[in-house]
Amino acid sequence: MNSHSKSLPELVSFLDAFPEPRIIMDANYRIVAANKAYSAAFSPNRAVAGLHCYEVSHRFDAPCDQTGEPCPLRMSQESGRPQRVLHCHHTPKGEEHVDVETTPIRDNCGDIVFFVETMRVVKQASGHAESEGLVGSSPKFLQMLAFAVRVAPTSAAVLLQGETGTGKELVAKMLHEKGSHPNGPFVPVDCSGLTESLFESELFGYEKGAFTGASHRKMGLVEAANGGTLFLDEVGDIPLSLQVKLLRLLESGTYRRVGGVDILRTGFRLVCATHRNLAQMVEKETFRRDLYYRISTFPIQVPNLAERKTDIPMLVTAFLKRVADGQDFSLTPQAIQFLQQREYSGNIRELRNIIERATILADGKTITEKQFEPMAQPSPSTVLAASSSTAFIVDEPAPLEDVERRYIAWAESMVRGNREDLAQRLRLSRRTLFRKLAKSSSCSTSENN
Repeated sequence: MNSHSKSLPELVSFLDAFPEPRIIMDANYRIVAANKAYSAAFSPNRAVAGLHCYEVSHRFDAPCDQTGEPCPLRMSQESGRPQRVLHCHHTPKGEEHVDVETTPIRDNCGDIVFFVETMRVVKQASGHAESEGLVGSSPKFLQMLAFAVRVAPTSAAVLLQGETGTGKELVAKMLHEKGSHPNGPFVPVDCSGLTESLFESELFGYEKGAFTGASHRKMGLVEAANGGTLFLDEVGDIPLSLQVKLLRLLESGTYRRVGGVDILRTGFRLVCATHRNLAQMVEKETFRRDLYYRISTFPIQVPNLAERKTDIPMLVTAFLKRVADGQDFSLTPQAIQFLQQREYSGNIRELRNIIERATILADGKTITEKQFEPMAQPSPSTVLAASSSTAFIVDEPAPLEDVERRYIAWAESMVRGNREDLAQRLRLSRRTLFRKLAKSSSCSTSENN
């Protein structure tokens, strides 16, 4: 062991040359040494040598693997290879999300003698209330963040899946900022707002005189994203007829401006987001299978608020800082409990709106559950159920095939036989719709006979 002790100063001197915080540990979780970057970032006021890693990072009395968290040191011991996890660590600034990588160090005989742990703080997310960025520490949030941290430095196409209002664009911005071109442009595209006539001109740009009103050349969004990230929000809303044009761009990296003849090149990191189930849309032939696999190299599920209710107190504090115009508001424990028990169809966006309205209704600096009572609104499902007599109603359980047949017949009556419009509203190809209508018609005929 003396030879190991003699080599330790050389190892510490070597680690001091790295900008990332790093520590050296033994197999018993004890910190043997730390480089200057670690001392500055995590423990500027006390030496950590001789302390257990879990004492310093988590304020725990036992190792992470004994308290329900994955421990990279234990995993590295068992596998003999580097291991990587995402943890919440205590820092002088409060709890921060830290990407932890543990690497075993072997002696000349091949035996593991030390472990080097490298810490990389995820600056785009926080385990405490910050003024901007992603906030949370619930298991589902950490799982999502761990996937994002893993894929961010790569060039893989990422598909963010999750309900409306869950913060998918914030995750996309994080992927951009932690990517290989963080100084490049981040160009968001709201696909749900692009009509068929605008799609090509907005995405690819156009030449002067390409159409009436094109008085000058216009740069397209794919050109603006060159060297950065193109974020296609609500990619599931792109009409089927236009998906092939997007696929051609993604596969070749080339495009033409509307009215142009020159083939232009662009290069960007692709991040897409949707609240729709694209896999089901592929099966229904309303989303191209080849495009789906092109954009979903690395899918990430962004959790809804119901899956991370333990984050609500932290989110509330963060939103108060953002919307209270410098006023020092606080919520009573009963108000926090009310918010944690409430359902949120609009997720984090809805929670923020509730907090902002409460700050307006509050007469003092303390917000109670009474400030939330005037905000009670019927849920969208209640509104639908209480709508007019033209609503489609299934009053008892029935075979799905029968429900679909009845629904399509009802939908056709609502658009007065306009099957082109019906196919678009149901997000079905015309071929699929006609096949379903023919089947519905044949079933109705056989029932009448």
